[in-house]
Amino acid sequence: MNGLIIRPYRPADAIGLATLFHRAVQEGTSRHYSPEQREAWCDRPPTSAGWRARVEEAETIVAERDGAYLGFMTLDMETGYLDFAYVAPEVMGKGVADALYAVVEGRARVRGLDRLDTEASLLAQPFFARHGWRLIARQEVERAGVKIPNAVMEKRLGARVAAA
Repeated sequence: MNGLIIRPYRPADAIGLATLFHRAVQEGTSRHYSPEQREAWCDRPPTSAGWRARVEEAETIVAERDGAYLGFMTLDMETGYLDFAYVAPEVMGKGVADALYAVVEGRARVRGLDRLDTEASLLAQPFFARHGWRLIARQEVERAGVKIPNAVMEKRLGARVAAA
């Protein structure tokens, strides 16, 4: 995608990424989840301190073009847990997630992580499978009394190769 910039998170990104997260859930997953499930998952852009902490404490990578947020991913560099992987609905399938993921996995490898894991939505499961992740278990998480199906997935990164 021309003009795509992949960069580290900055504190000023929190509100814009919250809005992108909300749009990705409400619009992007509409073919996979009911309106009730999407409302329980994210009924409005998150504004709490907890939201800010989740994106600031993780290794968060942002994709943008012409100042517009196009996607973001977060990875806990201690545990290898990929928490958020969201792309704006209008650029889904156009390489933004691939570009973000390449950076996230590269940073995990440099850090020496040997395993990544996530809880992937029905929409995200094929993306992760294409990138070598495997299904561990299907599950339902409950949000506001509503069950939302997803999948526990992992990727083994293998041994690091020392460079001379």
